[in-house]
Amino acid sequence: MPHSHSSAPRGRVRLARGASPWLLPTVATAAVSLTQARRSGRWAAVAVPATALAAGMLWFFRDPEREITEGRVIAPADGVVQSITPWKDGRTRVAIFMNPLNVHVNRAPLAGTVTTVEHIPGGYVPAFNKESENNERVIWHFDTELGDVEVVQIAGAVARRIVPYVPRGCKVEQGDRIGLIRFGSRVDVYLPEGIEPDVEVGQRTTAGVTRLDRA
Repeated sequence: MPHSHSSAPRGRVRLARGASPWLLPTVATAAVSLTQARRSGRWAAVAVPATALAAGMLWFFRDPEREITEGRVIAPADGVVQSITPWKDGRTRVAIFMNPLNVHVNRAPLAGTVTTVEHIPGGYVPAFNKESENNERVIWHFDTELGDVEVVQIAGAVARRIVPYVPRGCKVEQGDRIGLIRFGSRVDVYLPEGIEPDVEVGQRTTAGVTRLDRA
């Protein structure tokens, strides 16, 4: 049966942690321009795009509650499976591409202890390009019942910041929020040796809901 790690009412949508530097200025600008537009037509020309931008930011930084699915490995990100790649060490990399319309809060694919949170500076090539593997990224390692599991958050062409939520040494439950990537990006999860993927390229995933491993 599905289980939930949140006591928040089902259906409630909150805003993602780490959104403030982008969200507050746009909402403030929209509020001021709407107030001034009542007095001046010039402000009306500013109010329309400012309000639209603020609404877009509120949508982008949404962080809905989820009923977490049972499974050995679940999707860490909303998006589309971009590639499934066998590695020489026996692991399988499942790459999930997130477009700007997806929820950008990422979740732990399984329960365990965070052993590594490594930030690596890099470029900002579109996340659907092969060269994006040289982009800015954060590499996570989790000590789990399946052994070491690696997750990589990769910044995209617009993303300029990856915001980790939990530090090294922290214990997480499956489906717990672990971080945010601002704007279009990619998340890779490496299935341990012996774990077969149960998704295919082009399939849509929902963080905390889509099961990645074959039962």
